[in-house]
Amino acid sequence: MEKIDAVFKKETKWKTLFTSILMMAIGYGLHKGIVDNYLAEIVGMGEMDRGVTEFFRELPGFMLIFILALFYKFSAEKMYKMGGIIMVCGMGLLAFMPPAKAFVIFSIFLYSAGEHIQLGMKNTLSLEYSKPGLGGQALGYQNAIYQIGNLAGYIVVMVIFWIFAAKSMFKPFFVIATAFMALALFFALQLSGKSETDKSKSRFYFRKKFTKYYMLEIFYGARKQVFFTFGPYVLILFYGANAAVISLLFAVSAIACFVLSPVVGKIVDKIGYKPVMVGDTLILVIVCFFYGFAHHIFPKNIAFAVCCVNYVLDSVISLAAMASNVYVQDISDSKEEMRATISTGISVNHIITIFIALSGGWIWHKLGIETLFIVSAVLGLFNSAYAATIKVKKA
Repeated sequence: MEKIDAVFKKETKWKTLFTSILMMAIGYGLHKGIVDNYLAEIVGMGEMDRGVTEFFRELPGFMLIFILALFYKFSAEKMYKMGGIIMVCGMGLLAFMPPAKAFVIFSIFLYSAGEHIQLGMKNTLSLEYSKPGLGGQALGYQNAIYQIGNLAGYIVVMVIFWIFAAKSMFKPFFVIATAFMALALFFALQLSGKSETDKSKSRFYFRKKFTKYYMLEIFYGARKQVFFTFGPYVLILFYGANAAVISLLFAVSAIACFVLSPVVGKIVDKIGYKPVMVGDTLILVIVCFFYGFAHHIFPKNIAFAVCCVNYVLDSVISLAAMASNVYVQDISDSKEEMRATISTGISVNHIITIFIALSGGWIWHKLGIETLFIVSAVLGLFNSAYAATIKVKKA
């Protein structure tokens, strides 16, 4: 705890923020551990339907710019709270609405709206609450706390579904997830909104000096979307993985990210954000190759294990995304500019993300999973090449 204390300013409520993030992460873990199997087994969605669902799940990320413009007078703390309220409503609807495609998609859309509002705000608040020069470590600890919560949720899902393996268990888990989201909201409401009003949020916050950040968010959003949406679905539809297996995979990923997240944060602070942003996608090329072609190289059971290992590797290298937030912090002139830029970056990210969500299902259906992951690898290489052009701000 002393090491974490040394990263944050004493006068801030970072412990309350982290407690809220932990509760929210547990709820998310309970939800994420079963939602892909729920969509496939209960709702009856194939790869094309999954792409459409993901389009609506990612749409709020694009809409974030307009949401922030509407509530531009709100501080980061108030926006974080508002995101929590919307998340509770969305998860509650998923828990109690019938499993019809339209109802499920609307519930996921609403939950995602709150999640995307919180996404930029929790990163912004962690950076604001951190001491100068320790932004990478602050985000690293935040990610570690988040992974602890995810892990707890995944383990519960894994154990229960391994013991009972009953489809009737899906709805109770959504109810419990809603309860944890409500608890996260309770702690979020304890945060005091002291951030100054940022008038830049009343419009799209595009500045020439952030052009490379916006481009990197587009590349990152595209390659992230392929694994986030279709990674687990490949294992479910192509290899027949059940909820217990998927939750075990998520749990292993969460453990790996929990252990390595602070390490990645320290690496970002020590060697700089540029080498991290350039290097992570070099590993991604290998990951994409095996994910797309393992079934051509190995017997099906071994190919499944290879894909699981590579899914975990992708989760680990995704931690490098925190480097882009530190990059923004480095070139921003104020906390308000940093906050507006990160939030705008999320929306820019989702311009390509919603396209990939729709086209990814079509590519898989028409051209096969091999082509889908080749596209992801190529986008990753573009990301690395563009990151290499960044000029690091001199101290």
